[in-house]
Amino acid sequence: MKSHTSDRIKIPPGFWAGLRQIGIAAHDVARKARLPLTIITEPVVTTAQYFAIWQAYSDLIGDTAKGIIKLATVFETAKYPPTVLATYHARDYRDAINRMARYKQLCPPESLRITEEGEHCIIELEWLNTEQPVPSLLVGITLAFLLELGRRGTGQPLTARFVEFSHAMGDVQALEAYFGCRVRIGANCNRLTLHRSDLDRPFVSYNEELLEILTPVLDRSLDEQQRSRSLPEMVKWIMKRSLTGGRPDIQAVAKELSMSDRTLQRRLTDENTSFKHLLTQARHEQAREYLADPSLDIKEV
Repeated sequence: MKSHTSDRIKIPPGFWAGLRQIGIAAHDVARKARLPLTIITEPVVTTAQYFAIWQAYSDLIGDTAKGIIKLATVFETAKYPPTVLATYHARDYRDAINRMARYKQLCPPESLRITEEGEHCIIELEWLNTEQPVPSLLVGITLAFLLELGRRGTGQPLTARFVEFSHAMGDVQALEAYFGCRVRIGANCNRLTLHRSDLDRPFVSYNEELLEILTPVLDRSLDEQQRSRSLPEMVKWIMKRSLTGGRPDIQAVAKELSMSDRTLQRRLTDENTSFKHLLTQARHEQAREYLADPSLDIKEV
């Protein structure tokens, strides 16, 4: 789906500095990715360029697990972009990951789906608008960063309960030592399961004054972005996020759009479409994306 999100991705200002700290030169990454050296100074790149940069870093570092752990631990908090600063300075771990999921909508190409069940908090990573395989290292660093956020925010050596990856991640033992739990490879999704009780831990980095500045600005940007999308495309985007967990219903979609199901039905009728029609479209588009991914077995599709 092309229209729900921009194909322009911001490179965090501390990314290249972080690579330099672990001995990876920016120009080597650019050359390995077959991109012009000017990419190093570009604050915004395309999805294809973004994936190429991460794949190049993975190739240069050698082992995927090593690349995940090194960059996750070396990245300086001061270099976080505003969308991440708003999570690092949240009230507690729950507030932080919920802010992360919300503001990820401003930073394609990934999204987070959070579910709290019993003693578990499950965070599933999903990719949007991608017709090419996502670099395994990028998948790993995204989940590792969520745990790193909790560790830095609480000041405690938190561990995950379980981690699942759909593809090989290099040294699994190293990853298990980092996450502090079992890591499963070959799962049907990429998912981080946390101890739900950890979500109540307060953040020592909580900064109410900074949040009062950042939150309205980020919320306004998110609202403007959502208003610029067509309603049918927004509905299909939400549907795609929910398809792996079962059949999305109109009540759940309407709730995410902050409207009643009757209002949603009426507005879709005004757009000459229906919830059922969009659900069929979303399924077909999702199936085509899966079929285009050579790393997926046909039975999985």
